[in-house]
Amino acid sequence: MGWEFDQSPDTACLTCKSILAGAEVLLVSHYEEDHSWAFLDGKPLDMDQALLVSMSSVLTAHPDLHEIADLPPGWTAERRGRGLPWLKAQDD
Repeated sequence: MGWEFDQSPDTACLTCKSILAGAEVLLVSHYEEDHSWAFLDGKPLDMDQALLVSMSSVLTAHPDLHEIADLPPGWTAERRGRGLPWLKAQDD
């Protein structure tokens, strides 16, 4: 599988400790301002749990995220659980 994201694998992204500990990614944001990404567990983000890591570290742990690599900047994708469909919406 190739790299489909608009940022390189070593680009920093926002995530939380639970994602790296194995929690499912349920919320993905692709920010319009700088094309950066956030991969979150769907809970309110506690800044004490927030991390900046390489995109490849998240994608290695969660290879199913490649299915939303085409999410346009300024959009968010959410799902209720692994294997369930992503609901995509343009940010306000």
